[in-house]
Amino acid sequence: MAPPPPRLGQSSGGEAGGGTRLPPRSPAPSPAPRRAARVPPGRGGGEAGTAAAAGDRKAGSPPPLSVSPSFPCGPSGREPGKSRRARRGGGRASAGGGGLGETSALVGSSFSGFLGQVLMEVGILPVELWQLIFSYLHLPDLGRCSLVCRAWSELVLSLDRTRWRQLCLGCLQHRHPNWPNRPGVEPPSWREAFKQHYLASKTWSKTTQDLDSSNCLSLFRRRKGWRRLCVGVGGEFGSLRAALAAASPYDRLVLLPGVHEEQSEVLLKVPVEVVGQGKLGDVALLASIDQHCPTARLTNVVFMPARFTSLLYKTTSGYVQFDNCNFESGQLQIHAPGTCQVKFCTFSQSSIHLRSVALCILEHCEFTGSENASVTVEGCPSSDRNWACKHLAVLAKSCTVSLREPDPAACPVAKWDGWRESLLRPVRTCKIVVGEEQSSFLAAAGAQAPVGLAQEDSEFGENLRAAKEEEEYPSLDSNSSDSDLRSDDEEDAQVAYKVACQAHSPNHTLADVMDSKLQSNRLHALQRDIKLKSLQQELQQDKEAQSLANSLQGCIIRQCLFRDGKGGIFIYSRGQAKVEGSIFRDLTYAVRCIQNSKVIMLRNDIHHCKASGIFLRLLAGGLIADNNIHSNCEAGVDIRKGANPLVLCNKIHSGLRSGIVVAGNGKGIIRSNQICGNKEAGIYILYNGNPAVSGNHIFQGMAAGIAVNENGRGQITGNIICENQWGGADIRHGGDPVLRNNLISCGYSDGVVVGERGKGLIEGNVIYGNKGCGVWMMSSSLPHLINNQISHNSIYGVAVFCHKDNAGDYPPGQGGSESFQEEREGAGGENDADSEEEYPAARRPISVALVELNSINHNGAAGLHVKSSEVLNIIANVIHANGDGGVAVLQSSQLTRIANNSISCNSRGGVLVEADCQVELRGNGIYENSSHGIVSKGEGVIAENDIIGNHRCGLQLLQAADMKGVGYQLHGSLQYLALMATELPDGATNEAWKALGKLMCAWRQHIQSEPLVCAQTARECL
Repeated sequence: MAPPPPRLGQSSGGEAGGGTRLPPRSPAPSPAPRRAARVPPGRGGGEAGTAAAAGDRKAGSPPPLSVSPSFPCGPSGREPGKSRRARRGGGRASAGGGGLGETSALVGSSFSGFLGQVLMEVGILPVELWQLIFSYLHLPDLGRCSLVCRAWSELVLSLDRTRWRQLCLGCLQHRHPNWPNRPGVEPPSWREAFKQHYLASKTWSKTTQDLDSSNCLSLFRRRKGWRRLCVGVGGEFGSLRAALAAASPYDRLVLLPGVHEEQSEVLLKVPVEVVGQGKLGDVALLASIDQHCPTARLTNVVFMPARFTSLLYKTTSGYVQFDNCNFESGQLQIHAPGTCQVKFCTFSQSSIHLRSVALCILEHCEFTGSENASVTVEGCPSSDRNWACKHLAVLAKSCTVSLREPDPAACPVAKWDGWRESLLRPVRTCKIVVGEEQSSFLAAAGAQAPVGLAQEDSEFGENLRAAKEEEEYPSLDSNSSDSDLRSDDEEDAQVAYKVACQAHSPNHTLADVMDSKLQSNRLHALQRDIKLKSLQQELQQDKEAQSLANSLQGCIIRQCLFRDGKGGIFIYSRGQAKVEGSIFRDLTYAVRCIQNSKVIMLRNDIHHCKASGIFLRLLAGGLIADNNIHSNCEAGVDIRKGANPLVLCNKIHSGLRSGIVVAGNGKGIIRSNQICGNKEAGIYILYNGNPAVSGNHIFQGMAAGIAVNENGRGQITGNIICENQWGGADIRHGGDPVLRNNLISCGYSDGVVVGERGKGLIEGNVIYGNKGCGVWMMSSSLPHLINNQISHNSIYGVAVFCHKDNAGDYPPGQGGSESFQEEREGAGGENDADSEEEYPAARRPISVALVELNSINHNGAAGLHVKSSEVLNIIANVIHANGDGGVAVLQSSQLTRIANNSISCNSRGGVLVEADCQVELRGNGIYENSSHGIVSKGEGVIAENDIIGNHRCGLQLLQAADMKGVGYQLHGSLQYLALMATELPDGATNEAWKALGKLMCAWRQHIQSEPLVCAQTARECL
């Protein structure tokens, strides 16, 4: 019982109240008794009461001071002194303030008595004192007072952090509204939290209540005939069994403090409420209960298993409600059509098994130390619904999980400004140069040391040149200079040649189109779409995801804590569960979903699991959205064996292995996630895994951003992949993805790596600012590299190597140490037929590696570096302004076809072909390179090329070059020196000069200067 309130007469509340105690009301005024006006605050009064009291005063006495009301007026909105009641006559309020001293007796009284004895003026007390008075009222009286008028209703609402908080925390059937995850955080409204607790606690008694009845009426409804039976030492019954035998429906059985043990199974045949007296822990019940009645409620009890079984409670048809209970070393079994509601309960080495339950709710529970799964959901939700399902559905819709801010302390990699704000360190801007224009590109996260442009990295450039002296373009005598031999007339003629070429050359047109349209449009599109979508945006666009997020079937688990055990939730055999706002930590796994089951996970924290955080396989599905998944020992999300979930808007970071693994014919849609700081690949696809990966930010991983291995596939589109240690995308050993329209930037190694036997379509990507090559590929691989922008990478734009790939090429920890034995054994089988039709572009036969329609510019070394042992086609690319030559073919045992490319403005020559290389150069435009246009020592064909405006020779043949050439337009910087052959070996001079003569005759009509000169004359001129 609350202490009595202070006497109102002793309160300081204005001049009318004074500081003295008012006298008691006189018995009955004479000669005409008047009924005292019952004027609650906010219903008028004030001046009206003063005017009414003036009739009893002596004539000539001064009127009392008018006191302005300190509480708002009533629903009518009139001023207190101008109420209708005051205009009808003041005599009714003659008792005025005479009864103010009696108000202290009203606290805690009934509604009618309370109103009948409130005799005061409105303005006599400030709001603070009214709040003090109301803070002593019990729950029913608060409800009645809130119905009096709008002002009193607002006054009751204003007690949220005082009286309502006290009521919420003082109830033994409830705990803190944010227990167990955030007990230190206050709810937005204590009154609303208490209301939800109260209404939920009455669900068990609603078997005959209409769902549409008023909440207010149900709040004050009284059940006549209910009894209170005490069980225990000093009570009416010595055992629970005896009390149940004597109980009537809806009786309350109070277990007195102590240990209550039943020697055999207890059958619950009558709907009753079992309540433990005192604090939680004072009452322990050692029993196994089998419920056979429609409904029951148990609260404030510690359940422990009996000696003969570990089963604590079982129901196969009825509804059971547990509030504020502890379960130790036992199991609850709920079988359809039975159902349950469990709130504010602790499960210590205990579990719940739900079989085909249509709908049940587990809310604000703590699960610790489980030897198996804490919650097991088995079977498809039953169509035979319990009577309580409609009430549980209403509760599930009304109790929404708010969007919480993650704890930065629990996220060692990231410090967030809210859930949707990224990312890790100060944001940086990477510059992309397209022609003469520069565009700023906001990278997803900033590194401590920004990646500079390749041309500005002087230290790297010096080391690179020193390391590859043997691969340098051969040069003429270092003492010679083309500029020394140039005259004004020659410069004018050179300009004329350049203008003519620009007017008629199709290759220059290609360069203009590629630079101005393709690159610029792609950059602007990626810049526009760089922001991650929120979950709300995703749900608006994806009706399937929206339907899953709103579904209410199976087991609903909210605001629970799973910790320090083997497993969290296990769903199998077409089971269904929805998990919201829960925390999973220090478990073997958080959620395991298999066998056509479905899980919906929204806004959970999953961290420090000894295996994978979320594991789906055997055709499992569902929605995994807006979760914080980090610091797990295996993958954050593991999708295998035909599982096909939606993975949206999650934060997956700081894992000791990969962020997401898709293996063994696993599928899924992976969209709008932030995947960062994992020690292995952000997304790892292998063994016929075939997901759709789009719109993700994958950054700052310790290995590759996305790795596709062992016949993995997938549609990888529209992602931002940056600042990863081991390449943006890594494709090896039969990996065959579609990599399209991604931004792959600022990596600490190569942008895209296509290792041994790698395949795939790499199309429409922007690959820039990486510390290694833009694209690094093995000659044994068969990728199609089409329509990409590859720029500002520190080494080569595209590099092709032929040395054998081996395990050493893997980053540390990414060499197959994952447990994929089952997938490896089944990898030799037939591919999924549905998957074959899903992405036909990636399934077309590929027999030759292809580099086509790419823009390769502003890279630190050669634009295209080739050491290949296989056939390679390089077609219609723009290779421009690279830090070394345009194309360097250093090894090519089979034909390398270089056709219809625009190779211009590179820091050295346009094309270099080393000895013993087989190359076909056809239809290329080779312009304005800083050294020779073409330098060749190899074999093949040079045909129909435009070699114009290069700073040294247009074409230089060295040693025993065996090149066939036709249809050339040659313009060198020196008019009289268009073609040059030097360093002919001894014993082969005659044959070499015969070949040179034939070649020069074929080109005579295109050469502007006469006469042709031999090698000796050329040496003399230089």
